[in-house]
Amino acid sequence: MTVPDSSAFGPTGPVGPVGPAAPPAPASPAATSPAGRTAPAGGPVRLDGPWTHRDVAANGARFHIAEMGEGPLVLLLHGFPQFWWTWRHQMTALADAGFRAVAMDLRGVGGSDRTPRGYDPANLALDVTGVIRSLGEPDAALVGHDLGGYLAWTAAVMRPKLVRRLAVSSMPHPRRWRSSMLSDFAQSRAGSYVWGFQRPWLPERQLLADDAALVGSLIQDWAGPRTPEFPDEETLDVYRRAMSIPSTAHCSIEPYRWMVRSMARPDGIQFNRRMKRPVRVPTLHLHGSLDPAVRTRSSAGSGQYVEAPYRWRLFDGVGHFPHEEDPIGFSTELINWLKDPEPDR
Repeated sequence: MTVPDSSAFGPTGPVGPVGPAAPPAPASPAATSPAGRTAPAGGPVRLDGPWTHRDVAANGARFHIAEMGEGPLVLLLHGFPQFWWTWRHQMTALADAGFRAVAMDLRGVGGSDRTPRGYDPANLALDVTGVIRSLGEPDAALVGHDLGGYLAWTAAVMRPKLVRRLAVSSMPHPRRWRSSMLSDFAQSRAGSYVWGFQRPWLPERQLLADDAALVGSLIQDWAGPRTPEFPDEETLDVYRRAMSIPSTAHCSIEPYRWMVRSMARPDGIQFNRRMKRPVRVPTLHLHGSLDPAVRTRSSAGSGQYVEAPYRWRLFDGVGHFPHEEDPIGFSTELINWLKDPEPDR
């Protein structure tokens, strides 16, 4: 298995005109895929399925959501380099199990607004809790993967009354992530793509070069060997199309830039101190045993920040995308935990 490093975002020849990238602009559905194939009727974001699509306003921006089912709200938060569609398997499973499943596009991604700023985790977490309020619900079970998991941890600390339960996949607690990236050489090397993101403009151009081929390469490299059918070419094409929407690449990278560049700044130090507050809602922590982007050792210590029932589950032979590599196993684990009235430690 190849572990991507920052060289994936280094110079590889001409990938576009020299000069600043275009300023963020509202997304418009593309008519064709990056490879020239006809895009689905709903465009690159509003893909057809048993769900419905709509927009909601929250925290001064507009967010696209896909939803289905009735019952207690479960809000699903995607990671990089994906969008809401990554939760397609869990949405149907949750709806069948009696939940209201809602998958949102984070700020700057998919069908949501691409604002010029606002990509720090505190503000992105307010996006999440704002969507909960906009949906008319008193609270939600948050389920987050990768960057979405980072924001789910953050929202549970910042707005605990709005978070009923917390489920995080493939992402340690923010304080644990920070310490691992700074002090654990193996994790710093595994997450070196984050360091590569710190360069201006070039990472965006690399993500979009050759019809967003790097998006497909990252997903392939981060997936584990247990399920060779994931990802298939059709799945990769969906993610490449979504990343090719104007300004998406830039907005997708901005949270990672803040996470690194703020480490020595007052705002980053303040955020890190704020995250000392313990999580006081039942927490399910899921991880693939062969995740090459976020090492198991990095995530495993996150329970120290939870003062509530905490359950750790490791998916054997699975990489960075447990919910797509083993959708049945992941959905079963999640639903059983959500229905458990007294989740154990």
